[in-house]
Amino acid sequence: MELISALLLFIAGLAVGFINVMAGGGSALSLPLLIFLGFDAAVANGTNRVAILMEAAAGVASFKKNNHAHFSQSFKFALPTIPGAILGAIYATRIDDELFKTILAIVMILIVISLMLPKPHEAAAEKFSQGRKALVYPAMFMIGFYGGFVQAGVGFLLMAALLHLFGETLVRVNMHKVFIVMIFTIPALAVFILTDNVNWPAAIVLSAGAILGGWWAAHMSVHKGDHFIRAMLGVAMVLMAIKLFFD
Repeated sequence: MELISALLLFIAGLAVGFINVMAGGGSALSLPLLIFLGFDAAVANGTNRVAILMEAAAGVASFKKNNHAHFSQSFKFALPTIPGAILGAIYATRIDDELFKTILAIVMILIVISLMLPKPHEAAAEKFSQGRKALVYPAMFMIGFYGGFVQAGVGFLLMAALLHLFGETLVRVNMHKVFIVMIFTIPALAVFILTDNVNWPAAIVLSAGAILGGWWAAHMSVHKGDHFIRAMLGVAMVLMAIKLFFD
């Protein structure tokens, strides 16, 4: 790998790690870069998953270090995503993703609008979540499928599902999201490895940047709070929606 390519991948990893842990959509940067560097779509998709797993693990460790973790509940959310992610990864190289990009762009715009709505009071949020909490598990399966298949933007979907089905703070939702992504990425990555769709030198360099970016984002998430996450999430989703519409 040339030095300039390695430098680009490391810088991209920093940005992707921060964006993915703080909000989502970082793969919209790394996937095009990998393809630009000469990897075909399937290898780019698989190589990107190594960095996704590493950044998520760094984010989980950072949340733990900052005493902001409830991983037993996070694991319950993550379990239904595992079979979905396996199926999504299997079909990742077989199904055209243009329709998925259009749907994702529309979904992100709707999420931006929903984030602008007043958050319910604690009592109302608790009642809201109790009436709908069973819906989170089929939602997690479908999100797992999307994450296994495309990955880009899955953080937005996870945060929307957890925010509106459970009514928790964005910091807590973000913590759950990072843990869930770490769990379902393991079997998804295994599929890409078994089908020989990972370029390990590129994956290692991209992952090195992603680990630093993911650790920093989790630290910022805990210390800056809901308003900072809401602003970062809104900006990231608008930019990614624009990119998807005009691709």
